[in-house]
Amino acid sequence: MVGSDGAPLLLSLADRRSRSAAMAHRLAALAIDVTSRSTIARLSSRLAQNAARSDYLRRQFDRASATAKIGIWECDLSDGSLTWTNGVYDLFEIPRGSAIDRQTTLACYAQQSRIAMEAARAHAIATCTDFSVIAEIVTTKGKRRWMRLTGAVEAENGVAVRIFGMKQDITEEKLLADRTRYLAENDVMTGLANRSQFQNHLDDLDGRLRGRAISGLLLIDLDGFKQVNDTHGHALGDECLKEAAMRLTQCCGNVELVARIGGDEFAVLTGAGLMPSDVETLAETIVDAIGRPLVHGGHRIELGASVGVAHNTGGTSEDLFRRADMALYAAKGAGRNTSRVFRSA
Repeated sequence: MVGSDGAPLLLSLADRRSRSAAMAHRLAALAIDVTSRSTIARLSSRLAQNAARSDYLRRQFDRASATAKIGIWECDLSDGSLTWTNGVYDLFEIPRGSAIDRQTTLACYAQQSRIAMEAARAHAIATCTDFSVIAEIVTTKGKRRWMRLTGAVEAENGVAVRIFGMKQDITEEKLLADRTRYLAENDVMTGLANRSQFQNHLDDLDGRLRGRAISGLLLIDLDGFKQVNDTHGHALGDECLKEAAMRLTQCCGNVELVARIGGDEFAVLTGAGLMPSDVETLAETIVDAIGRPLVHGGHRIELGASVGVAHNTGGTSEDLFRRADMALYAAKGAGRNTSRVFRSA
């Protein structure tokens, strides 16, 4: 026998006089009552400790989940009923503890994310495997968020009966990654593709990676840009670059890529949808568009553009760039503010 604190107890009954059987039974009952009370007290103490520990762990879990923006979800496949922790309710901006169902939840998914998630979920259920997707949702309050959704299937006799997993708000992580990717691939000043992205596209001449072949390359140099910087300063020069980039973009609505590849140097990659004559007409359009005067801050700026054109008639990406560069120098040699096309001998 042990006490409420877990220490062993010894109960001894002794009497000099003999007692009746009834008294013996009564004393035995008393002993049982004492030991029972001690056992109940001990168990009650342990239960209270466990309950306090469980409550502590639950609070810690809730705090950790809130910090990590994580929630746990579960779906009973027999009836489609859902169970969420507070983190999932908060992610969708639905009042905690509200009644939920799959249709209401699915309505929050962006279309492409819903299609991808449903396909991954169906495959996991069919094969009793796990899945993970990145999905975009619109909360019940209209906020756009990104979440990482993971799921695991529980099966009985090879049949999926339950699916459960985690949903985590990764909006900040996703936006940061997108911003980092944008800065790595785009020119900050003009918003055009930068030299790195241009080179990646140019190297995929046959479209093996992107599925779209490159048919031609136009190299554009701004004429008179150095004089603008020298006369009016770099601030106005920057405005000229932005304006040139905007006009260039407006001319090139059906090309593969428009890029800024140097200080006042731009490039355009055309796809198979443009015939050689279309590409040469585009070069003339670019010369006319950039040649229009720019009025800014009371200043009238005269710019021009020299354009070199090369068609993809075979060879490497370096060959195509070299041909376009030769055509560009021919345009500059012809007096600038014009275009020239590389013609093989």
